[in-house]
Amino acid sequence: MKNWESVKLGDLYEVHNGLSKGGKFFGSGYPFLTFSTVFNNYFLPEELTDFVQSTEKERESYSILRGDVFVTRTSETSDELGMSCVALKDYPNATYNGFTKRMRPITDRVLPEYIGYYMRMPSFRGEFQAFSTMTTRASLKNEDLLSLEVKLPELDEQKKIAGILSTYDALILNNQKQIKLLEEAAHRLYKEWFVDLRFPGYEKTEIVDGVPEGWHKDAVDSKISLLSGYAFKSSEFVDKGQYKIVTIKNVKDGDFDGNNVSLIDEIPSKMPQHCVLEEGDILLSLTGNVGRVCLVYGDNYLLNQRVAKLKSDIPSFAYCLFRSKDMFDEMNNLANGAAQQNLSPIRTGKVEVCFPSEDIIQRFETTVKPMIDQEIELNKMNVVLAEARNRLLPKLMSGEIEL
Repeated sequence: MKNWESVKLGDLYEVHNGLSKGGKFFGSGYPFLTFSTVFNNYFLPEELTDFVQSTEKERESYSILRGDVFVTRTSETSDELGMSCVALKDYPNATYNGFTKRMRPITDRVLPEYIGYYMRMPSFRGEFQAFSTMTTRASLKNEDLLSLEVKLPELDEQKKIAGILSTYDALILNNQKQIKLLEEAAHRLYKEWFVDLRFPGYEKTEIVDGVPEGWHKDAVDSKISLLSGYAFKSSEFVDKGQYKIVTIKNVKDGDFDGNNVSLIDEIPSKMPQHCVLEEGDILLSLTGNVGRVCLVYGDNYLLNQRVAKLKSDIPSFAYCLFRSKDMFDEMNNLANGAAQQNLSPIRTGKVEVCFPSEDIIQRFETTVKPMIDQEIELNKMNVVLAEARNRLLPKLMSGEIEL
């Protein structure tokens, strides 16, 4: 290991807590950095897509500038504590959430790109475990955070290290942009054909009882089955296991998170076969933020309760249907529960939708399935790139690899 200087974060940054407001203030206003964005990214995305109604004083106090490091300060589990995300540019009028801390640089000794990678190293992340105080939630104190030490090479070496690692992230970002374009193309076609009714041959098709001739209204479950997950026992979970348990936290809106999973060694004998997930399976969240839909990619995933799998002979149509705004609104209206929303697969299956004629629906499948297949391949490629970057990260940060 190179003889790089060890420096306390307190000598490099000052720390501030974030903005806390009631739920009614969110959804409109000015850009807002959420806990989820900090947790899931090494660096802030180009644009912040969440919003809050903030005052001029709040925007000044909780501002986001290049070099700011955001760290999750509280979580339900200690392993989610201390996840960091770094701003690589200024975000005018933006603020950040109260469940994170902002570390603002007080020196120019640290390259933002370098510290963004350094603080995501497993060895550095492990140091947060000692500081977590568990009552009902894990929490992080300012003095503990600032007492942590980082290895700090000269700026030119920091730039070289960050440059090597950012090559992987640039490829990942490019793939993500392609995935977004494919998603948009599929949903745009779905809307054009099945919402706006401008499907192939629509000019010559008569409308009968409010639907195009040859189309019919029927329950969702006439063509799409909603299969519930299995209730795994937490006592069976292990630190290292072959099979990965998919829960509602892994089902994002259009995005599958295959990393933050519990593990088991053996498949329970009573678990239904449909709970063995395959690539391209469509998942639907049934509790909490109901109606989130994503596609599975990767191997050895098993389906937990509170998540449903959509099974259909017309999977591309099923995926776009359940990702449509009309279906999302319908599911949220169906959801019930005092503490949190709960969506019934049975009731959802009885929702009436308009199914196109067989020739139109097959033309849609033929057109959209290659888009979805390409999305899956790009997501798999991103997993490989991220794993390669993560293997390289500690070797670069320790000086094991000569620059």
